[in-house]
Amino acid sequence: MKIIDRYIIGKYLTTFVFTVCIFCLVIVIFDFSEKVDDFNKNRATMAQVFTLYYAVGSLPFFINMLTPLLNFIAVIFFTSKMADQTEIVPILNGGMSFYRMLRPYMFCAGLICGMILLSNLYVIPYTNKVKVDFENVYVKPQKVSTTSTSTHMQLDSNTYVYMGTFETKTAVGYNFAIEKFDGDVLTEKLMADRITWDSVANKWSIHNYTVRHIDGLRERMEAGEQRDTTLDMRPKDFEIYENVFTTMSQADLNERILKEETRGTGMMNELLLEKYKRFINPFSAFILTLIGVSLSSKKVRGGIGVSLGVGIGLSCIYVVLERFSTMFSVKGGLDPLISVLIPNVLFLVLSIYLMIKAPK
Repeated sequence: MKIIDRYIIGKYLTTFVFTVCIFCLVIVIFDFSEKVDDFNKNRATMAQVFTLYYAVGSLPFFINMLTPLLNFIAVIFFTSKMADQTEIVPILNGGMSFYRMLRPYMFCAGLICGMILLSNLYVIPYTNKVKVDFENVYVKPQKVSTTSTSTHMQLDSNTYVYMGTFETKTAVGYNFAIEKFDGDVLTEKLMADRITWDSVANKWSIHNYTVRHIDGLRERMEAGEQRDTTLDMRPKDFEIYENVFTTMSQADLNERILKEETRGTGMMNELLLEKYKRFINPFSAFILTLIGVSLSSKKVRGGIGVSLGVGIGLSCIYVVLERFSTMFSVKGGLDPLISVLIPNVLFLVLSIYLMIKAPK
C-alpha cells in the first residue's frame, strides 16, 4: 500500500463517517418533529424515544438503508474536492493509471459492503424488531393489525386450513376449518367455532367442533367440545403487521420461505424480496463508488457543486428504480430476484460506461 493509497483511504473513510453523522442528525430532527405528537399522545417518554426508538431501532435501520447512497455522495464530495484542488492530475501524471487509482476506492467499498452484509444478516433484523414494536405501540397503534382475516393455508400436500379470524395477541382463532384430501377426493373436514394455542404443550386446542368423515358414498359425523391436536403452524404464521419480514432473523426467514412453498398464502414474493435484498444490495457499494469516482475525477467549471448535484440526482434515480421494481414484484408478479437486480444491473452498466469515458 502506497502513500497515495493511505491518503485516499483516509479521505474516503473520514468523509463517509462525517456524511453518515450529518445525515443521522438530520434524520432524527425531521423524524422527531413529524412524530412528536404521536409520542406525546401515546405517552412515550423522551428516554424511550431517544434510547430505544432512535439509538437502537431507527438509526441502525436508516444507516443500513442509506449507507450505499451516503457512500456515493461521500465519494463524489471528496473526489471532486481533490480534482478541484488539482490533486488527481499529478497522481495520473506520476505514472499511476486510473484503474490503479481505483484500488483504494474499491478497498473501502469492500469494507462498507461487508459491514452492510453482516448488518443485514445479524444486526438489522433485531433492531428492526425493536423499531417496529415501538412504532406499533407509541407511533401509530391504530394501524397495528392484531387480527388476520380469511386466511387460507396448505399444511402439506393433502391438508388445507382456513381461519376466519385470528387474534395474534391472544393466540385465538375463530371459524376454523381443516380439510384432508386423498388426491382430489375430500376424505375429512373439521369445522370448529374456536381454536387456541397452548404455548406450554405446543399444541392447538379445538373447541366446539364437528368432523365430517367421507368414505365414498358413506359419511359419518362426529362432534365434541374440545380436541387437542398438533398442526404444522404457529401463531406467528398469522402475523400481518407492516414490515414483519424485516424483523425476522435469517434462519426464521429461510424457515418461513420453506413453509410458504407448501402453504401458498401469497407472501412468497415479499419473503424472497427481503432475502435477496439482504445479500445483493450491499454490493451496490462497489457500483456506486465506481460511478462516483468516474463522475468526479475531472475538474469541471463550477467546482464540486456540479458533481455533487449530479450525484444526488443519480441517488434519487436509484431509490426510485428500487421502489418501482419492488412494487412491480409485490403487485405485478415480477420475479423477486429480477426486481432486486434491476437497479443494480442498470447502474453497473452505467458505472462501466462512465469508467471507460473517465479522463485518464
